[in-house]
Amino acid sequence: MAVVHTSEIKLKVGLDENRVPEELTWSAEDGGINSEEAKALLLSVWDSKNKESLKIDLWTKDMPVEEMKIFFHQTLVTMADTFYKATQDEKMTATMKDFCEYFAEKLELK
Repeated sequence: MAVVHTSEIKLKVGLDENRVPEELTWSAEDGGINSEEAKALLLSVWDSKNKESLKIDLWTKDMPVEEMKIFFHQTLVTMADTFYKATQDEKMTATMKDFCEYFAEKLELK
């Protein structure tokens, strides 16, 4: 199957003098996003050659801890949903969702 269209997602990181992120912006032209501000990002990429995931975890120094807890919870829930879409494994998805509930409860997010 030939590639008929490409799409680009851009991440821009503004660093302070110590190379600590001060600003994060992202753009996805196909999605109508242009230089939108973000306070944190988690990016995972699968390296099929080495059979390992590679990651970039960044957050600005003014990202509030309480928002980081919410961000992680929402990311975990989304990962459970994505896991189901990719595998159709209902049992493990339910286990992951149970953990998400436990995580939210322990952090008093709900």
